[in-house]
Amino acid sequence: MNETVGVDCIIDQDGRVHIQRVQLNDQWVVVEQGRQWQDDNGRHVLINIIGGDIQEILLSPDSLQWELVPRWGGAQIA
Repeated sequence: MNETVGVDCIIDQDGRVHIQRVQLNDQWVVVEQGRQWQDDNGRHVLINIIGGDIQEILLSPDSLQWELVPRWGGAQIA
């Protein structure tokens, strides 16, 4: 299971997400949003943590929770 994260966002009527900040390690951080897409796993959104790295988060349709998707090399923002 992926790590659950808090997300401050607005979801349009068409399902598009506008993310403003995420909660990582009990701290809210401002992010810039990249592209997003929908598949069988849920709504995927790329985010750029200001002064950090690009990450992928996923809104799971089963739990309706946002999850931080592990990076290919296993490295994640701490």
